[in-house]
Parts: sequence; C-alpha cells; structure tokens
Amino acid sequence: MTTGLIPGEQPPDPRPTDGLPHQRHEPVGQGAMPVENRSRSSVITARAAASFEPVGRSVATARSFVRDTLQGWGFADIVDDAVVLTSELVTNAVVHAGTAADLLCLRSDEGVRIEVADRYPEREIPLQGSPVNMGSPDREGGRGLQLCAALSGHWGVDYTPTHKTVWFQLDLPARPVGTRTAGPSLPAHLLPLADTRVRVAVVQIDRGGSVTAWNEDAEELFGHSADQVTGKPLTDLAAWPHTPGTGTGIADALQLSRWEGSYGIRGAHGRVIPVYASHLRVRDTDGEPSTVCLLVRDHERAVLQTPLRRPATDTSGTSEGQSTDPFEVFIGSPAPDDLDGLLQRTVERARDMLDGDSAFLLLATDDETELEVRASTGLPSARQRFARVPVEAGPGRYGSARMPAVHEDLTAVPGAVPLLNSTGMRSVVTVPLKVEGRLTGSLGVAAEAPNRYSNEEALRLQFAADRIALAVESARLGELERLRRGSLSFLVEASDLLAGTLDRDQTLALMAQMTVPTLSTWCAVYTIADQASEPYLSYVLHEDEELIDGIKSLLSKITPPDPVPTPGARVWTAPAEVAHQAALRTSMRSLGLSGSPTHQITPGIGPTLATASAVGGETVVLPLVARNRVIGMLTLGKPTDEHFRQEILELAEDLSRRAALALDNARLYSERTAISQSLQRSLLPPELPTVDGVEVEVIYRAAGEGNEVGGDFYDLFPISDGAYGFAIGDVCGTGPNAAAVTGLARHALRLLAREGLSGPAVLERLNSAILDEGARSRFLTLLYGEMRPQEDGSAELKVVCAGHPLPLRLRQDGTVEPAAEPQPLLGVIEDLELYEQTVTLDPGDVLLCVTDGVTERREGPRMLGDDGLTDVLTTCTGLTAGAVAARIMRAVERFASEPPSDDMAILAMRVPGLHKE
Repeated sequence: MTTGLIPGEQPPDPRPTDGLPHQRHEPVGQGAMPVENRSRSSVITARAAASFEPVGRSVATARSFVRDTLQGWGFADIVDDAVVLTSELVTNAVVHAGTAADLLCLRSDEGVRIEVADRYPEREIPLQGSPVNMGSPDREGGRGLQLCAALSGHWGVDYTPTHKTVWFQLDLPARPVGTRTAGPSLPAHLLPLADTRVRVAVVQIDRGGSVTAWNEDAEELFGHSADQVTGKPLTDLAAWPHTPGTGTGIADALQLSRWEGSYGIRGAHGRVIPVYASHLRVRDTDGEPSTVCLLVRDHERAVLQTPLRRPATDTSGTSEGQSTDPFEVFIGSPAPDDLDGLLQRTVERARDMLDGDSAFLLLATDDETELEVRASTGLPSARQRFARVPVEAGPGRYGSARMPAVHEDLTAVPGAVPLLNSTGMRSVVTVPLKVEGRLTGSLGVAAEAPNRYSNEEALRLQFAADRIALAVESARLGELERLRRGSLSFLVEASDLLAGTLDRDQTLALMAQMTVPTLSTWCAVYTIADQASEPYLSYVLHEDEELIDGIKSLLSKITPPDPVPTPGARVWTAPAEVAHQAALRTSMRSLGLSGSPTHQITPGIGPTLATASAVGGETVVLPLVARNRVIGMLTLGKPTDEHFRQEILELAEDLSRRAALALDNARLYSERTAISQSLQRSLLPPELPTVDGVEVEVIYRAAGEGNEVGGDFYDLFPISDGAYGFAIGDVCGTGPNAAAVTGLARHALRLLAREGLSGPAVLERLNSAILDEGARSRFLTLLYGEMRPQEDGSAELKVVCAGHPLPLRLRQDGTVEPAAEPQPLLGVIEDLELYEQTVTLDPGDVLLCVTDGVTERREGPRMLGDDGLTDVLTTCTGLTAGAVAARIMRAVERFASEPPSDDMAILAMRVPGLHKE
C-alpha cells in the first residue's frame, strides 16, 4: 500500500487523458451538483492515496487508512461516515468486482472527497434519472450507493475504458475557529499525572530515516546528545513495535502523512524508555520531504494523543438510551477479521490495560493437553511463536492454565511460566479463556518489575478474557476449517503424486519435495532395509540448496533416531544440540580461543554457522510404518527459534502414512522387478560365440514394460568342431507364459543338436516336447539351421523353416531372395515330416532372419510385410552384419509412430570372405 500527503498542492487528475470519452453518472436531485461545480475543482490542500489487493482483508486495511488519514487532518467529526462509505465501496471493488481498488483522499477548504476506483469498468451501476426507492437497506446490491446518497453531501460515478470510480464528498460541520477537538472539564484529581516539567522531544527525520534535528528535551529524556545521534537512523534507537493494534513498522510509520502511537527509545543507559509519539510528514522549501516527531513519556501521552473515537453504541434498546459492547471497548472498532489480527490486538490491549511490559496469548489444542503460543508482544515472538507448553504444568491451582494465577516474583519460583524463561520478566498474571466450560486458551500479562500484579488485576484481565473468548474460539474454528480444507487438497495432490511412481528414489524425492517448504524448512528421510538393519540416511532437502550438503554431513555423524512404531511426531533434539556445539567450536577456533565446550562432539563435523542456524529450531521425527513394519523415518526441521504448529504436525502425520505405503510399494516393485529380470535374462543366451569367417549380429526387443524376454527368442551355439547351430523362433503370445515355452525351446535345441541329430530330427523331438506340456503348450514358429564355414571363404547352411518367416539372402549385386521353403509350425500336430535345405553363402552375402514382429509392424491399415522388408534389405549391400541389423531395426521403428506391440528379433549373418573387408 502506498500513501502520500502533499499540502497546498493541486494534484493532477489520475484519470486517462488520451481523449477517450469518459462516462459520468451522477444522481439527479437533492445532493447532486454539476460536474463543473464539484469540490474537485476547488483548491486541494492535501491528498493521500493507496492501492489495495483484491482480497477480503483489504477492506479492513482501507478502513484503517481512511481513519488514520482523516484523523491526521483533524477531521474526526466526519471519520465515522467516511469509514462506513469507504468500507462499502472498497468491498464492491475487491469482493464483488474482484479487482484491485485505488483509494484517493482529497482535502480542500470545502470538505473531504474520497474516490474508490476498480478495474472493472463494464460492471456498470444502473442509476435512475430521478430519485427513486433503491430497495431494502438489507439488500446487498446497491447498498453502497444508498449510503452515499444518505450520508454524503455530493456523490457520483465516473466511467472510463479501464476504470470505474465511485466518489463522495463530506462537508465539514461548522465549529468555532481554532477548535479541532475538545474534551469535558475534569476535576483536578482525574487529570493525567505528569512530571514537574513535561518534556517534549522534537526530532526531525530525513527522507532516508536518519535523524537531522534533536532538541534539548530529547537530550534530557534519552541521554543522547545531538552530536551522538545526528545522522543515525531512528530505527537504531527505536524498539518496535509497541503500539497496540498495529503491524506497521517504524520505517513505514515515518512515511505516513500523520501517525500517532507508542514505541520505545533506547536511552544512553541501555534501557528502553516507553514514549508516545506524534509524527507529521512535511517538506521544506526545496520540496524535500521529512518527518517531524514529537515524543513524550508514555504515561504523559495525553499531551499529544488525539482523543479516541467514542465506542459504538446501541440506541435501539434500553431505557438508559445507550449501552456499550464490552468486546468493542476492549478490542476497539473495527475488530480484526482474521484470527492472527484478533489475537495480536488482544495481547496489545491486555498489556496496555494492565500497564505491562509484555503479554501473550496461547490457544489450547483439541485435546486440551497443551497450549500453543499464537500471539505475543514485548517478547521475542520469533522464538516463542507456536511453542507448546502443557496445560497442567505442576501441582496446585497455579500450576494449571485452567485457573487464574498471579506470580508476584518469578525468581522465587523458577520455571513457573516456561514461556517467560530468560526474558527478564519478574511478575505475571494469567487467566484462562473458556467457552461453555471448555478451555480455549490462556491470556497473560507480564512486567519486568516484581509485585506488579494482584488479584484485582487478575479479575480485570479475567473480565476482558471472558468478553473475547467466544470471538477467539469462533475465529479459531474458522481458521481451523480453512486449514483442514487446505490440508485435504494437499493430501489429495500428494496421494496422486505418490501413486504415480513405483521408483524408490523418485518416491523419496517426492516425499521431501512435498514437505519442503510447505510443512518444514528442511527434511531428511531415513530408510530401513529390514528389521536387522540400522536406519540409513537416504535423502536430505532444504529450501536453500546451498545448505543441503552441510545438513547431510551433520546428520551422517549423528546416531539416527530410534525406529519407534508409535504414531505421531516426537521431538528429536540431537541435531540442534550437536550443531550448536560444533558451531561453537568453529567460532572459538576462528577467534583463536583455547578450550572447548563441555560436551565434546565427533571430530570432523565442522558445520558452518549457517548449518547450525538451519537445524537449530524444533526437529520432529515421524515413523514410516507400512504393513505393520517400520520401513523408515521422516524427519522435519525448522531453523533456530522456530516451532511447528500442531495442525502442521497432524498434516505431516497423515502424509507420512501415505508416503510410507508408497515407499513400501516401490520397494516391493523393485524386488519383484529384479527377480523377474533375473529369470528372464536366464532365457537368453549369455553371449554369442565368435564364428571364424562369419559376422553375426543380433538385435532383440521384448514387448511390454519391464519385460526383457517375451515369446521371441534366438540362439547361436557350437555343435561340433567347425559347426554351429543357430535358431530364431516365435512362441504364440507375449509375456511370462510365452517366455516359459521360450526357455523350453532354447534349451531343448542345444541338447538335441549336440546329440548329433539332424535338423529335422531336432525339430520333431522339440515338437513332441511342446505337445507334452498339455494345456500350457503353445504353437511355435522356428527357423533352425547348422552353419559350417568353408575354406574358400563361403559358408554352408542347412536350414529348416517350420512355419517361420522365410530367411532372406542378400547377394553382393543387391538382389534379395528367400533362402528356404515354408514347412509346418511346431506344437500343433504330432506327426511332422520335416526336411532340411542347403544354402551356400558366398563372400559378401548376407542372410537375414527375423520374427513376425518385424514384418507385421503396422501403422493404421499399412503393414511393413515381406515386400517392405525386402526393399529395406536391398539398400544394405556392402554393409557389415551389425549395420544391416541396425538399419532394419531403424526402418521398423520409423514405420509407425506408436511403440511396437509385439516382440521382435533380428539375426543377421554375413560372410566377408577370405580377406576382411
């Protein structure tokens, strides 16, 4: 959000000046005024502008912006009307129109004009040409315009091709000259208490936030001389934030046109002095902006503080005429519309109500056994947020968060309030927040001085806690519902991702990537191979990749957490402790100091300070349990001083269950795949023998994911001196059943051929063996032959082609012809009469044998076929056997866009001749 104040300047019109027509709609009748007579044409003495994102919380931010701006201008009398109208118009823009809203406040001598523009010009607002009834005030549509007509002196709607602007003007009420605001006369004993002399420090800050002026009262209040602080940033002296109900930083506050609030200034003695400040943004004669800060002691704030707006009243009820809402009195108006804002406003108001130095609010978990820190002020919030403490911290009424408690001096009872350990707080009062008897949370206020609080303060704080408990519980339930909806979406997406892979390494990576940074800052996954194995660090991830190696090195030197199957997250302190000790050793060594920490660490870890900071926060371990066995552990960590929310831990537990099952499925799949591939590889020949005088090349592709062997097979083996058997076959079908017959055929061929049987006899006995398989038998096409290289450089082949695609012979002149005749296939009939044919391969000839997966390759209605295979082989003249097989496979793959659906085997044999080519 950007703001600006330009006193005494006529601002340029923000609308486009490109000559395009602008639509202007104004109500006709009472309150309307001609365009040329509007206050926009009068002298603008100040302006403030801001832009708001199209989100619901922008409405509350816009209300605060308008309220602060008008109060800074001294127009408290019209603040309420302006805030109501702004709220309605910004709601129309960011909620209903769904666009960003541009807000412009203009101050003139006639009043204040506020414009709200959205980026949805075609969403026109229908206006009538004469005054009509615009409907029921309870109706959402048009209500903002009804309010404009009822509350403002002038209003209208402007349209441009890119924007729609609704504006209204509020006239200033008549009041005596010099009067800005006034309070009633009070008796002397009710006037604010001040020192003998009220000192007002005047500090001027330049554009960069540095001090340029520091008066004598500032020197008296804070002990710093003007020479010591001039040129230093104010942020070096200011302790921020201290103002109730604001999240604005000191640097942002110095940029606002007008701001009031309280914070602390560190004095020369080192302590923080609470002050109340009034900031005014000005500019010098050269146009250079700066901020003038008036500072008084915080208890003297009445000197500078603008009187608070009266609390909202209800005039519809009682005979007394008005009744005050206790919740609004305590929280203020408007109340924050989100849980964090409500809790932060609560602790700040509680601290101010009891004049404390700090305050905190804890919310109870669903089972009411622990309290989780959700808001604090005056405490190291980064360290405390989401820290958990038990509801029952000890015996006695003061040991339970269910009862009010007052501790006059915490040094007398160390550890009574763990949240305040090492914070310098001495006295504290805590009260429970309850709704219908159920513990919702705990509210506490603490002070640095002892004996500050008594039962009277406890009763006051309890009264306030009772007023806000229901609102806190309602907001908490709303936030919880939103978190659970987000958790469901997260878990659904995580389940889809984990179910999409059966690769173990990819599953580990997904587990870590889903947790970082959504659930934690860093993550480590330990795996356990079996019950006898130790946990093994398998994966480490950090949102900053440069820290991964340091964390991995650190964790590898630490004993892994115990693989406890108990569900839920448990805290693991070892990484933070060891990292702290190692970093301390490194720091002492770099400073040249002798000595070492009391607890020695394993030599060689040496993490950097960055690594120690990365793992220095809360670390939790969740077991990965699948099928009643711990298969690993998911470790989640936060950096130094950070804690996990209870809802995040519950979500992480749900994720760990899903991740464990996915990881175990990946493990089982990997094991089954390894077994299957090992068995499949046993069905293929381990290696092909070298045949003197003949080049041999084989290419094999099994169809189906994860299959190495299918129904196609090949073999080449020595039979006797100088003779080799070769075979290429195709079992009906694919997959494991076909592979079983493949193994039978390949091993039977070797045994029968080495018995000295001829080719037809070998195939006839194999046919009988296949038929003996009964229901498991499958028919088989087979090309079997015996090859004998000759002394003249040729090779003599005796082949039998039993139902298999015919082998093709490529001569040196490029002609291609079948090298055998077709005969009956195996595994169908019992009595086969097969014969063998003799083929002589001359030097340079190639014999190509393929399975039908090659010739039956399809692309739609087209099929490669025998003719297509012949055409490809014709182009292979002069190529080696390996080159011939590769060209054939490449042609088959390119023939169709889809992957092959059938097993394929290619066996190429070439006779190079007496001299190697």
